[in-house]
Amino acid sequence: MALAIVNSISARQAVLADAVASAAMAALFIAASGLVAQLTGLPAGFLFWLGIAFMPWVAALVLIGRAEPPAAGAVEAVIAGNALWVVASIAVLVLGVFDLNALGVAFVIAQAVAVAILAELQFLGVRRAG
Repeated sequence: MALAIVNSISARQAVLADAVASAAMAALFIAASGLVAQLTGLPAGFLFWLGIAFMPWVAALVLIGRAEPPAAGAVEAVIAGNALWVVASIAVLVLGVFDLNALGVAFVIAQAVAVAILAELQFLGVRRAG
Protein backbone atom coordinates (compact mmCIF):
# COMPACT_ATOMS: atom_id res chain seq x y z
CA MET A 1 0.00 0.00 0.00
CA ALA A 2 2.78 2.47 0.87
CA LEU A 3 4.41 1.76 -2.50
CA ALA A 4 1.13 2.51 -4.25
CA ILE A 5 0.93 5.85 -2.45
CA VAL A 6 4.53 6.71 -3.36
CA ASN A 7 3.88 5.76 -6.99
CA SER A 8 0.81 8.00 -7.15
CA ILE A 9 2.52 11.19 -5.89
CA SER A 10 3.35 13.62 -8.66
CA ALA A 11 6.32 15.96 -8.72
CA ARG A 12 3.85 18.82 -8.27
CA GLN A 13 2.39 17.26 -5.12
CA ALA A 14 5.86 16.50 -3.73
CA VAL A 15 7.02 20.09 -4.32
CA LEU A 16 3.89 21.48 -2.69
CA ALA A 17 4.34 19.10 0.27
CA ASP A 18 7.88 20.44 0.55
CA ALA A 19 6.46 23.99 0.57
CA VAL A 20 4.08 23.13 3.40
CA ALA A 21 6.77 21.39 5.45
CA SER A 22 9.27 24.21 4.85
CA ALA A 23 6.69 26.85 5.79
CA ALA A 24 5.88 24.95 8.98
CA MET A 25 9.57 24.78 9.89
CA ALA A 26 10.02 28.47 9.09
CA ALA A 27 7.08 29.38 11.30
CA LEU A 28 8.40 27.18 14.11
CA PHE A 29 11.88 28.65 13.89
CA ILE A 30 10.64 32.24 13.75
CA ALA A 31 7.95 31.97 16.42
CA ALA A 32 9.61 29.55 18.83
CA SER A 33 13.34 29.80 18.19
CA GLY A 34 14.02 30.17 21.92
CA LEU A 35 12.02 27.09 22.86
CA VAL A 36 13.52 24.99 20.06
CA ALA A 37 16.98 26.18 21.12
CA GLN A 38 16.35 25.13 24.74
CA LEU A 39 15.10 21.73 23.63
CA THR A 40 17.83 20.96 21.08
CA GLY A 41 20.96 22.95 21.81
CA LEU A 42 20.72 24.77 18.47
CA PRO A 43 21.34 28.51 18.84
CA ALA A 44 18.14 30.59 18.95
CA GLY A 45 19.52 33.29 16.68
CA PHE A 46 20.55 30.73 14.10
CA LEU A 47 17.09 29.17 14.17
CA PHE A 48 15.32 32.53 13.87
CA TRP A 49 17.36 33.65 10.85
CA LEU A 50 17.11 30.20 9.31
CA GLY A 51 13.33 30.56 9.52
CA ILE A 52 13.56 33.95 7.80
CA ALA A 53 15.85 32.46 5.13
CA PHE A 54 13.26 29.74 4.47
CA MET A 55 10.69 32.28 3.27
CA PRO A 56 12.10 32.75 -0.27
CA TRP A 57 12.54 28.96 -0.51
CA VAL A 58 8.88 28.47 0.40
CA ALA A 59 7.82 31.10 -2.15
CA ALA A 60 9.88 29.40 -4.86
CA LEU A 61 8.40 26.01 -3.99
CA VAL A 62 4.88 27.41 -4.21
CA LEU A 63 5.59 29.00 -7.59
CA ILE A 64 7.15 25.81 -8.94
CA GLY A 65 4.41 23.62 -7.49
CA ARG A 66 1.57 25.71 -8.90
CA ALA A 67 2.55 24.83 -12.46
CA GLU A 68 0.83 21.81 -13.95
CA PRO A 69 3.10 20.11 -14.65
CA PRO A 70 6.01 21.88 -12.97
CA ALA A 71 9.07 22.42 -15.14
CA ALA A 72 11.38 19.43 -14.80
CA GLY A 73 14.44 21.69 -14.50
CA ALA A 74 12.84 23.62 -11.66
CA VAL A 75 11.98 20.42 -9.79
CA GLU A 76 15.51 19.15 -10.38
CA ALA A 77 16.83 22.39 -8.84
CA VAL A 78 14.60 21.77 -5.80
CA ILE A 79 15.93 18.22 -5.56
CA ALA A 80 19.50 19.56 -5.68
CA GLY A 81 18.70 22.12 -2.98
CA ASN A 82 17.20 19.41 -0.81
CA ALA A 83 20.24 17.18 -1.35
CA LEU A 84 22.50 20.05 -0.27
CA TRP A 85 20.36 20.51 2.83
CA VAL A 86 20.76 16.84 3.75
CA VAL A 87 24.53 17.02 3.23
CA ALA A 88 24.72 20.19 5.35
CA SER A 89 22.68 18.52 8.08
CA ILE A 90 25.06 15.57 8.14
CA ALA A 91 28.02 17.98 8.21
CA VAL A 92 26.53 19.78 11.21
CA LEU A 93 26.48 16.48 13.08
CA VAL A 94 29.82 15.12 11.91
CA LEU A 95 31.72 18.38 12.39
CA GLY A 96 30.08 19.18 15.72
CA VAL A 97 29.13 22.67 14.55
CA PHE A 98 26.70 23.10 17.44
CA ASP A 99 26.67 21.73 20.98
CA LEU A 100 23.56 19.60 20.45
CA ASN A 101 21.92 17.49 23.10
CA ALA A 102 20.37 14.10 22.28
CA LEU A 103 17.09 15.69 21.19
CA GLY A 104 19.03 18.12 18.99
CA VAL A 105 20.85 15.27 17.27
CA ALA A 106 17.55 13.44 16.77
CA PHE A 107 15.95 16.63 15.44
CA VAL A 108 18.72 17.21 12.89
CA ILE A 109 18.56 13.58 11.78
CA ALA A 110 14.75 13.55 11.57
CA GLN A 111 14.50 16.71 9.49
CA ALA A 112 17.30 15.50 7.19
CA VAL A 113 15.46 12.20 6.66
CA ALA A 114 12.22 14.08 5.96
CA VAL A 115 13.96 16.30 3.40
CA ALA A 116 15.59 13.26 1.78
CA ILE A 117 12.18 11.59 1.49
CA LEU A 118 10.70 14.69 -0.12
CA ALA A 119 13.61 14.85 -2.57
CA GLU A 120 13.10 11.19 -3.44
CA LEU A 121 9.37 11.74 -4.03
CA GLN A 122 10.19 14.75 -6.21
CA PHE A 123 12.73 12.69 -8.17
CA LEU A 124 10.26 9.84 -8.70
CA GLY A 125 7.58 12.31 -9.79
CA VAL A 126 9.87 13.94 -12.37
CA ARG A 127 11.01 10.55 -13.63
CA ARG A 128 7.42 9.32 -14.06
CA ALA A 129 6.42 12.53 -15.84
CA GLY A 130 9.44 12.50 -18.19
